Amino acid sequence: MFERWGALVVRRAIAVLLVGLGVTALAAIAGVGLEDKLAAGGFDDPGTQSARELTAERATFGNRSIDAIVLFSSDDESVSDAAFEREVQRTVAAIPRDSVVSVATWYDVRDPAMVSKDGHATAVYVSLAGTSQNDFIDSFAELRPVVEKSSLHTAFAGPYAVYSDVNRETKSDLLRAELVSMPVVLILSLIIFRSVVAALMPLLVGAVAVLGARATVAGLNHLVDVSIFAPNIITLLGLGLAIDYALFVVSRFREEIAKAPDDTTRALVRTMSTAGRTVAFSALTVAAAMSSLLVFPQTFLKSIGYGGIAAVLIAMVAALTVLPATLAVLGKRIDAGRIPLLPRSTAAEGDSGAWARLARGVMRRPIVVAAAVTVVLLAVASPFLGVKWGSVDYRVLPSDTPSHVASERLNREFGPERSTANILLKGADQAGVASYTSELERVPGVVDVRPVATEGDTTLLRAAWQGNSQSEASQQVVRDLRAVPAPGDADALVGGLTADTVDLAQSVGDHLPLMVVIVVGVMLLLLFLAFGSVVLPLKAVLMNAFSITASFGVVTWIFSDGHLASLLGFTPQGFLDMTNPIVMLAVLFGLSMDYEVFLLSRVREQWDATGDNDLAVQTGVQKTGRIITSAALLLAVVIGAFSLSGVVFMKMMGIGMLVAILVDATVVRALLVPATMKLLGRWNWWAPGPLARWWARYGFREGEAEGRADAAPAGGEREPVAAGA
Repeated sequence: MFERWGALVVRRAIAVLLVGLGVTALAAIAGVGLEDKLAAGGFDDPGTQSARELTAERATFGNRSIDAIVLFSSDDESVSDAAFEREVQRTVAAIPRDSVVSVATWYDVRDPAMVSKDGHATAVYVSLAGTSQNDFIDSFAELRPVVEKSSLHTAFAGPYAVYSDVNRETKSDLLRAELVSMPVVLILSLIIFRSVVAALMPLLVGAVAVLGARATVAGLNHLVDVSIFAPNIITLLGLGLAIDYALFVVSRFREEIAKAPDDTTRALVRTMSTAGRTVAFSALTVAAAMSSLLVFPQTFLKSIGYGGIAAVLIAMVAALTVLPATLAVLGKRIDAGRIPLLPRSTAAEGDSGAWARLARGVMRRPIVVAAAVTVVLLAVASPFLGVKWGSVDYRVLPSDTPSHVASERLNREFGPERSTANILLKGADQAGVASYTSELERVPGVVDVRPVATEGDTTLLRAAWQGNSQSEASQQVVRDLRAVPAPGDADALVGGLTADTVDLAQSVGDHLPLMVVIVVGVMLLLLFLAFGSVVLPLKAVLMNAFSITASFGVVTWIFSDGHLASLLGFTPQGFLDMTNPIVMLAVLFGLSMDYEVFLLSRVREQWDATGDNDLAVQTGVQKTGRIITSAALLLAVVIGAFSLSGVVFMKMMGIGMLVAILVDATVVRALLVPATMKLLGRWNWWAPGPLARWWARYGFREGEAEGRADAAPAGGEREPVAAGA
């Protein structure tokens, strides 16, 4: 199939190139202004108790949550001064009525917690109008400029002040990541490829992938809600994998064109049947990993899945259409614009070269190497055993962000930080409400429970306690509140920010097993189709687990335990956002398989030709060592640019994935894989008889098998040789 496609691209190169570039131009137009059209938030599960409480609360009373907190202050006047009060009331009255449901001031409720310790500032609690997080973001955007016109000093805290700043930071972070990574990628590509023309190929494929994926997500946004974070994963995966795929294809093409400089057709056909096939299988494995995010009900996780799938598949299409068409047109001119003082290097064959020598050294002591690497990686992963979970609060933002500054000020000047839960009690009479309220007040940590509104037999209560909403202590308070039985036949629902976090943890935990089954199942199937072995896929999954858990250990040590906070410029939260490891798991599983497929494809090619396991491993490592290292370096630049993000969970994903990619491309691929393949020997290629015979007839091979005329299909009853080789 890939041979025929390569021949077709050579014959229709100009047409394929023009169509591809034309579609890319249209995609660029369709993706303009994408960030402004996407949804904010998206971390909730509509089926959880906190989501049901919020829905029922709004249906009965309208929105009564504290969505934003406005701080009014004066250097000279106190809150009790008549002029201060008049200005607060005037500003509140000027807020558009269609942007808020209610505004509570100290002058209305006389709550001491709404006045600063020095008496020169007051907090105003705002419930925004709307039915969705996007509506609330829009309502906050209408409120903010009106309040800022006040003659008093103003600042904004609360959930939607934080969300608004997160959205703004996310957009600037994406631009910064692109501006930082693209020049570095170009410079490194020049060093790796040693020619200007070849170095431009990864950027060509990357541009097509990113623009195409943005247009796809823009279209999808008309059908479902897509999170504001989708463009970040598009840039990360689209650009990163496009670089990988272009590097694989261009390197193989240069290798083939060097054998016959005037036979572009043969070189491209051979490239598509080998590197093209590898790119296709790699992309399918990454897309399968990203599709596992679709099992989660949270819009944020689904959106990462949508963006990731689009970026990966379009990068694959670009690498199999636009790129080979360009190579067909260029031919041996792919090496045009040679960089002085950088002689072109070629991959050494067989048992020569530094990578082959490293593989041989590893295979001389495979048990020692495998054991040592395993112990080190498990030690790096060990901090993850003590991980604590939370969700988004103001500390995900840089310390100088307005909502972060306002939140710190609120905690400092208005007394200890407080958290709340809204409790909707339905079906209780007045006596039942009173007894239930008394029971809630006895929950450890709760300092106040008061009624907010009553409608018929439905009462909305608000419980308060000291502490950050995302702490383990606060999460335990919510669990204890939910454990209090409702009076008689009444029903009670507990919601609020902390309840959202508790329910998010439960929702993620409930859906995680299905995600793992999908990822592992699809990987095993695809790798069997690619290599005809049931052993290699299992080993590949285990290898990936080592690099991924090592990255989890690093991010736990840094972001949960708070090490390197000053160096990396973030405020420690004492926990990890629980959605981040889920995203990292999907992305890293796919990216790790990317290098696994590329390495094993060359090993399998050599195994088919010689039947010598040791020679196949060292030759595969030699032929792919430089390319995988180069690809990992380029991908690390793209991913590493996200570690510069001001938003903590984007910084965490950037650093975590950077660690995993570097560990996977070096320690795992260069040491652990050769060691385990040596220990397994011919069993690497084993499959049960029926599967081996099926693969021998229908399997997807890397090019044409050369030699090995004596090979026979493997089976459970036969000596374990190559399946179908």
